[in-house]
Amino acid sequence: MPRRPDGPTLALGLALPVEAATTLALPAALAGAVDAVLAGAGRSATGAFALLALTVGTAAAANAAAAAAGPAGAADATAALRGRLVRHLLDLGPGGRLRGGPPPGDLAARLVGSAGDAGGRLPAGLGAVGALFTSVGAIVGLGVLSPWLALAFFAGVVPGVALIRLFLRDAGSAFARYQEVQAELAARLTGALTGLRSIHAAGAEEREAARVLAPLPDLSAAGHALWTAQRRTAWQATLLIAAVEIAVLTTAGVLLAAGALAPGDLAAAAGWAALGAGLFEQVESLVGVAHARAGRARVDALLALPPAPVGAATLPVGGTGELAFRGAVVRDGDRVLLGPIDLTVPGGHTLALVGRSGSGKSLLAALAGRLRDPDEGAVLIDGVPVDELAPDELRNAVGYAFERPALVGGTVRDALAGAGEAEAGAARADGFLRRLPRGWDTPLDELRLSGGELQRLGLARLLARPARVVVLDDATSGLDLATEYQVTEALDRATLGRTRIVIAHRATVAACADLVAWLENGRLRALAPHTALLAHPDYRAALSDTALQAAA
Repeated sequence: MPRRPDGPTLALGLALPVEAATTLALPAALAGAVDAVLAGAGRSATGAFALLALTVGTAAAANAAAAAAGPAGAADATAALRGRLVRHLLDLGPGGRLRGGPPPGDLAARLVGSAGDAGGRLPAGLGAVGALFTSVGAIVGLGVLSPWLALAFFAGVVPGVALIRLFLRDAGSAFARYQEVQAELAARLTGALTGLRSIHAAGAEEREAARVLAPLPDLSAAGHALWTAQRRTAWQATLLIAAVEIAVLTTAGVLLAAGALAPGDLAAAAGWAALGAGLFEQVESLVGVAHARAGRARVDALLALPPAPVGAATLPVGGTGELAFRGAVVRDGDRVLLGPIDLTVPGGHTLALVGRSGSGKSLLAALAGRLRDPDEGAVLIDGVPVDELAPDELRNAVGYAFERPALVGGTVRDALAGAGEAEAGAARADGFLRRLPRGWDTPLDELRLSGGELQRLGLARLLARPARVVVLDDATSGLDLATEYQVTEALDRATLGRTRIVIAHRATVAACADLVAWLENGRLRALAPHTALLAHPDYRAALSDTALQAAA
């Protein structure tokens, strides 16, 4: 849906035509003043000078208004475009729609850089249209004075148009390449910052710096290509403008000598020739247009991705939270990451997911709440496919707690999303919350939490939701054994009767589950109680419980 014009855009849309019209009228007003002075008509000269002053003043006011409205309009458009892009990226959902697409660093570059470039598209485009209108009007003015003046001007139009087309082609491709390399740099830097501790621990700072900065030569080449195109166009346009103006003024001089033009018309011809030739020197405006087009193309590539389909169904009243996977398959290109998986978790039961790293535990857990959509098959809660549920219904039906939960909002209270003292106490988070500078109202950007404290906040947030299905993805891995025991007991009491999916790394966790799904290389190797699987050495090896290893 097109965005409604805002104040700065309307002001720019009004100021530019006024500026163009008064600029075009200026040579004619100057001609009238010159002729009036040479004729010695006092009253006529006063009127002519008043008209000239009015024209100059109006043109200056319109120019000032356009200069103020242009950046303001670009800023508003950029903000609106960034908001639209963020909302669209959120609408895509985490269901895998960005698989094979831009990495996080590239997404950030498009959101910050490309959207900013694209936001200036309307002001740049209006400026270019205003320059075109002014130039066409100037040519018409020359034609009104004499067809010979228009013909003299047209001698430079064909090479001028070719010059502009060549510049737009070269500059557009150079800008697109520049932004692509910038995005690649941002993606590499984001990855390096994510693993900064590991890089320092391995002493790999120099190697990682070389890897991150490897695209710099390509960035330099793209920048040089852009500046080369701009420099070439600038000097060619300067020579062309000089040639056109000389041709027009020479023709006007000949016509003046022959008595076909008045002295004031010579001044008007000089003014209109300069305005007409100004079309060929709009390199800066064309740079803005090319820049905006390249940025918009990169933003549109993201906006073209179809959002996650949103259902409208609700869960049956009184459902037990039965979770079923029916032929669920997840792929990355041609490679199968998970599946096909067929299993059912009865309502109110606990399923432990056990397997080595990379076996697909977190991927299977993500399917329950549409944090990833299967490429084949279906996931159902109480018989309703999760992709048919309304978003609010799905969020209330499935709750997650992660190893590194993200806190969203302005304060701790906002981040806990409805959790109160009871939930914080159950998650053993009430103690350190009371020690915070402003307690529950402490701003998130002032928080300095350990991994275990962050996990406890995530658990408190989970307990505040009436989820039928609870998914614990390494949600207690950062807790010491005593705190984990206390939190686990509280979780058991708070989630009694709910369906639970627990990613288990220790035998003590798997032993508490009703069923264990033993995953290996993305496939379901076995589905059975923990005690029935203990005879398999590979199963025992997938668990990190040292007591079990010693007993085995």
